Amino acid sequence: MAKHLMTTNISSVQRHVETANGLPNAHYIDEQVFGEESEAVLKATWAGLAVGSDVPKLGDAKPVSFLGIPLLLLRDKDDNLRVFENICRHRGMQLVTEAKTIEGAIRCPYHSWCYSTEGKLISTPHVGGAGHNTHPNIVKEHLGLNEVRSHVWRDVVFINITGDASEFTEVHVDLIARWSEFDCPIYHGGVDSKFELELTANYKLAVENYCESYHLPWVHPGLNSYSRLEDHYNIVEYGKYSGQGTLVYRQFQAEDGTAAFPDFPDLSEQWNEGAEYIAVYPNVLLGVQRDHSYAIVLEPRAYNKTVEHIHFYYASDATDPKNRSVNTKQWKEVFEEDIFVVQGMQSGRYAPSFDGGRFSPVMDEPTHCYHDWVARKIAMYRG
Repeated sequence: MAKHLMTTNISSVQRHVETANGLPNAHYIDEQVFGEESEAVLKATWAGLAVGSDVPKLGDAKPVSFLGIPLLLLRDKDDNLRVFENICRHRGMQLVTEAKTIEGAIRCPYHSWCYSTEGKLISTPHVGGAGHNTHPNIVKEHLGLNEVRSHVWRDVVFINITGDASEFTEVHVDLIARWSEFDCPIYHGGVDSKFELELTANYKLAVENYCESYHLPWVHPGLNSYSRLEDHYNIVEYGKYSGQGTLVYRQFQAEDGTAAFPDFPDLSEQWNEGAEYIAVYPNVLLGVQRDHSYAIVLEPRAYNKTVEHIHFYYASDATDPKNRSVNTKQWKEVFEEDIFVVQGMQSGRYAPSFDGGRFSPVMDEPTHCYHDWVARKIAMYRG
C-alpha cells in the first residue's frame, strides 16, 4: 500500500545521465510532494541540522527547528553534543525559547519539571499533589527528554529523525576516507566567520547548483578568471556523494602578500593548489582547501524557502580577525552570485511543460548523481 496519496513519476530520473530527466516540477513546487520527500529523504537519512560551534561551551543550549520539529541543540556538562526534542515530557511545552547557557537544570516554564543536560528527568514538583514531588505512576527513568540520533563530522551536526539509518561512519565511509588528510582539529572563526542567506527556492536547487562547475564562466566571472572552468573536475560517487574539485586553488593572501592563514597540518602535495567542494546528501555543502574550510547547512523551511547557514574554519584558533573578515566577505560575494540562478530555477519549475530538464553527460553528472540519489530514496519509501 502506498504511503502517500500523491506520487510522481521518477523513473526517468534513474536512467543513465545521457538520457535521464531531472526530478519533476512537483518536487520543487508542491507542498504535498515536499511532505513525502521530507519523510523519505530528510528524515530517513543523515541530514544536516546545525554546527557544533553554535553551542561552544559546556551547558550551551540553542533551540532549532527542523521541518517544524522543535529541537534543542545542547552541549552537556561532559562536553558531549546532543540533540533533544525541545519539549517537556509532561504536557509538551517548549523548554528553551532562546539560546542560553544552562547553569543548573533545564526547567520547563509551565510546571517546572526539570531535566539534566543529559536529558534525565530530575525534578517533578507537586506532581503528586501540593508538597508531594513524586507519584508512583510518574517514573522519572521513563520520562527523560526524547533524544534524536546525531553525529558530528567536520563540526556539522547531522541528525537521523527516524533513527533507523545505518551508522553515519558507515554511510559516509568513502567520503571520510577521501578527506582523511583533513581529519584534524578545526576552529570556527567566530562571529566574523559566519552568515546566512535566505533563498526563495527549494533546498535541492542549491545542492544541484553547488555540485557542478559548468556555470562558473557566466555566474562567477571573477572566480572563473583565475579558477577556470577547464581547471575543474567532477566528483561523482553514485549512491554516496558528488561535487567538484579545482586544480588551481590560490591560498588566501594577507595585505602584505604572505599567507593569511596557516595550512592544515600534514597535507600531501595534491592540496598545494587543489581544493574540493562536495555535497553531503541531502542538505550539507562542504569545501576543503589547504588553509581554510567551510560548511553550509541548508535549512529547508518550506518547499520554496531555504536558509543557508554558512560557517568558516581554520587550522588555528589564533587567526587574524581582519583576514577572517575579508575571507568571509569574499566568499559571501561568490555565494550571493548564485542566488539569482537558484531562484530562477525555482520560478522555472512552474512551467507546466518542463519535464525536469536534461543533463550534460559531461558537465552535469554530479547534479544527476544527486537527482538519482533522491529518486532512489523516494522509491524505497514508496515501497
